[in-house]
Amino acid sequence: MRGKYTVEELLIPPRLKDGEFGLVTRVTPQEAGWEFLSFEVWRFKEGERWEAATDETHEAALVLLGGRCSVESNRGKWPEVGRRPNVFEGMPWALYLPQSTRFTLTALTDLEVAYAWAPVTSDKVYEPKLVTPQDVEIEIRGGHNATRQINSILPPGFPCHRLVCVEVYTPGGNWSSYPPHKHDVHREDEQGNVLEADLEEVYFYKFDKPQGFAFQRVYAHDGSFDVAVVARNDDLILIPEGYHPVSAAYGYTCYYLNALAGSAQSLANSDDPDHAWVKGTWDRKDPRLPIVSPEMEEAR
Repeated sequence: MRGKYTVEELLIPPRLKDGEFGLVTRVTPQEAGWEFLSFEVWRFKEGERWEAATDETHEAALVLLGGRCSVESNRGKWPEVGRRPNVFEGMPWALYLPQSTRFTLTALTDLEVAYAWAPVTSDKVYEPKLVTPQDVEIEIRGGHNATRQINSILPPGFPCHRLVCVEVYTPGGNWSSYPPHKHDVHREDEQGNVLEADLEEVYFYKFDKPQGFAFQRVYAHDGSFDVAVVARNDDLILIPEGYHPVSAAYGYTCYYLNALAGSAQSLANSDDPDHAWVKGTWDRKDPRLPIVSPEMEEAR
């Protein structure tokens, strides 16, 4: 998927309304027009069971957006996964699953869960891993009204093949994914260090009030495409290439879950040279951050 884009190609509205259960959203490489990344979000009622599997060529990650579950598989059992009731009331839990894993998820409460998967790069099988709030590094990135919180769930260096996963909180009125950056070519230096990875990415949006919204611009520096998308609750936005900044509407805290896969297990990117200068103006952080913290988890 390289070239010009429309809003309809980049924006996938939710299939369900708030309070409905089932498949909320889904995208596959065939639907997106790219090569690696697949992504779903499901909502289950308490007591529901969901059976799924990775095949011999794919790895996967489950990220709990709200609620608790148990997971049984041919590679292990995790009787208690998750705690936060929703993304605005606690830190994330996640479960990494390698290839050839059959699993059954049982919702211990009403549950919302994201599921991302991508092809592996070799026959190496990494160990499954439960990611708890204590494992998640928090970064307060940016400054002034471009300050946001990044929770690293499957960060670069995580023991897996391709998948990267983070969640981002942006206070109302702030900019995020800013200055605009891109990751659509693979570049390395002479020592083999990745300077920019070629990554497919999704943004799955939530807002602290149901009427909240944000704007996301997806564009090329040469002007070959330039699309502005309105993101609402449970919308999924595809980033096949180009720069992709976000602006959260005043009064509404914006959350998005990023899942990525591509040429490297990396977040190496390039800033838009027209806007990179703004980093030099950041001399203070927005005091509203962090939005969620381990202390919230410990209080439960």
